[in-house]
Amino acid sequence: MNKELEHNFVTLLEENQNIVHKICRLYTNDSDSHNDLFQEVTIQLWKAFPKFRGDSKFSTWMYRVALNTAITLYRKSKRSVQTQDFEGVSFKIKAEEYDDTVEVHLKLMYDAVKDLNDIDKALVFLYLEDKNYREISETLGITEVNARVKMNRIKEKLRKILNP
Repeated sequence: MNKELEHNFVTLLEENQNIVHKICRLYTNDSDSHNDLFQEVTIQLWKAFPKFRGDSKFSTWMYRVALNTAITLYRKSKRSVQTQDFEGVSFKIKAEEYDDTVEVHLKLMYDAVKDLNDIDKALVFLYLEDKNYREISETLGITEVNARVKMNRIKEKLRKILNP
């Protein structure tokens, strides 16, 4: 493996790993599942990294890979998750402990969002991350207009759930 490629990947992953943690929190219910999903997303990012062309920001690309991985595994939740052995890779990724105490007050919101379908869930997540509709549309592979319309419908749906 190219050492520079490995170094760039590790650096970018460490700088942006909270993105993956947030997605893991959204798509899992316990810390073991969170850690398993984090590992699987990391593997998928590593496998796809040589194909990253830089046409978009790394974080946008990372969102897309992480969301696609999470949605795929969420849909296959009744099956066991296959992982790739990292034995031959010569780098170590420093994983920070994920502290969710800041997000505890958002539990009600997360519970409501978890009841949405997979695409709507991803759309809300990106919106809450202050992504503009152009970035959301690029990440999810939909038009900007479609992203706006879907988000307005989701907001109305969440208002009804959170404020009955």
